[in-house]
Amino acid sequence: MNGTNYSTGGFRRVTRLGPQVKLRFFGFIIVVLCGTILLSWITHSLWTQLDRLQKDYAAVKSESFYSGVHLRGSLRGLNEKLLQFGISQDPTFRDAFLNDSAQLKDWITTNQVHLAETAKLQLFKSVEVSKQLDILKQIATLYDSYVAHATTIVSKTNRSVSANSFEATYRSVREISSGLFPLCDDLVTSQREGFREFLHGTQETLASHEQLLMICSAMILGMTVLLAIMVYRGMIAPLQVGLTESHSIIERQEKLASLGILASGVAHEIRNPLTAIKFRLFSLRKAVPEVAQNEDASVIGNEIDRLEGIVQGFLQFARPSEPTLARTEAHRILEDVYALLNPQLRGSAIELRLEDREPEHIVVYADAQQVKQVLINLARNSAESIGRNGTITLRVRLEDSELDGRMRPAAVLMVADTGTGILPEVEARLFDPFFTTKEEGTGLGLAISARIVEKHGGLLRYETEVNRGTTFEVVLPAVEDNANEHTTD
Repeated sequence: MNGTNYSTGGFRRVTRLGPQVKLRFFGFIIVVLCGTILLSWITHSLWTQLDRLQKDYAAVKSESFYSGVHLRGSLRGLNEKLLQFGISQDPTFRDAFLNDSAQLKDWITTNQVHLAETAKLQLFKSVEVSKQLDILKQIATLYDSYVAHATTIVSKTNRSVSANSFEATYRSVREISSGLFPLCDDLVTSQREGFREFLHGTQETLASHEQLLMICSAMILGMTVLLAIMVYRGMIAPLQVGLTESHSIIERQEKLASLGILASGVAHEIRNPLTAIKFRLFSLRKAVPEVAQNEDASVIGNEIDRLEGIVQGFLQFARPSEPTLARTEAHRILEDVYALLNPQLRGSAIELRLEDREPEHIVVYADAQQVKQVLINLARNSAESIGRNGTITLRVRLEDSELDGRMRPAAVLMVADTGTGILPEVEARLFDPFFTTKEEGTGLGLAISARIVEKHGGLLRYETEVNRGTTFEVVLPAVEDNANEHTTD
């Protein structure tokens, strides 16, 4: 069957969201929030890694990759000073050599420490920094030997400068520096390759991080938009619809209240002359026996009774009596309805079934007569829907239901039939007063039934399917264990 429908205020039906729909909705919100938190954490981690890469890159100057070129140039400068001193024996060149050689020694030591620290950085794990460090250690060892031999050369003073002395100085300088320049060339080659690998790795890392950041940002944006749509469709839109429906209900109830007052006044005005007409017809039948046997008089009497029923329905709808609540077993109410209707329905080949009561007695505080009136009206509607050869089932069960804004035990009195069901166009106006699909109906039966159930603090709901049947359920608050009201059956 279709979803359960409820009557509110006795005049209309509202389809409510089931607990499973709400559970799925809140579950989706939790998943979206967890996903958003996860993506935010990933994004934060990526930005942290990028910041660390930037700091590592700032910690290493690009000139560090050209230390081999600097070292080779410095050695050539020292050799030139040695040659100039050997040619001219000028102390200025000797002092310059000693000063520059000491500075270069300090530079090599400092560069070794700096290169060792660079090897520890995450950014340079893929670069062969250790190879460069080994070459620099070899250079430092040979440089110490170079300085020692060069110091010996500059310590000799030969005032007579000749071609032989120049040739000897040149050979000495070339000999002591012959091992350093190949190492400088190796260092330049290694640093050039390392710098190329460094740039390539940095570019790949940045490109992958940028792509991942873009994907994460797009996912966060998409999930945020999806969450906003779900919140709007699941919460804001229903609230707007509910607010619109509430205004419609209020306006409709005001109109129905005015209609009830009008119906009450009209019913009173009709009732007085109708009573007089009925009394005159009764007197005429007594005075003239032939009139009592007349067919026209019988028709007039039947129509007067019919008008009285309509007027009584108007009055009952306009001013429904307050229920007299008493402690009553729900199954006993169904037994009375079964005893009253079973003989009538048997003549239409309709089987009226009363299912066995539940193991525990279900007790309600209700006006038994008014509840019987509701169930009788529902059963008769079911019989009219069946016509002939069908089944009507009466049943009661206990369940937890939302009544008066809170979950509480409730007795559910059910009337189920195997009739033709309710058409969709009829459902829209099912609880409207004065709306009927019957030729001689007043359209007040369900409206009055819904108002009676409402005054009991319950609700009237139904499920229907065309050509399969309809089930109406009267939901009334059940007596709880700690109830302290003192009423009688």
